[in-house]
Amino acid sequence: MTLNRMDLHEDKEKNVVTATFELPGLQKEDVQLDVHDGRLTVSGETKISEDHEQGGYAVRERRFGKFSRTLQLPVGVKEEEIKASLEHGVLTVTFPKTGKQAEPKKITIS
Repeated sequence: MTLNRMDLHEDKEKNVVTATFELPGLQKEDVQLDVHDGRLTVSGETKISEDHEQGGYAVRERRFGKFSRTLQLPVGVKEEEIKASLEHGVLTVTFPKTGKQAEPKKITIS
């Protein structure tokens, strides 16, 4: 399975970056988030099973699959304050930033 869609939005007034991922049919127990070396990885496994009756027959549909997506975090994100929520199949991850990005530092060659 691949992640259907990912959107990234930066609110400069609130100094927050928000990423949303479409994960239809998944519960929070099915999804794992990891932050390492300035990268966020969203991974998990789908185990969706549906039973219904159609034309007098019992129909059972199952979808299984693993997925993973890695996103480079913007510079200046406070990793310890990242928050995530999953509602109606949409995972929202919020990254507070520390402030303005550091200006490039000039180094004098000796």
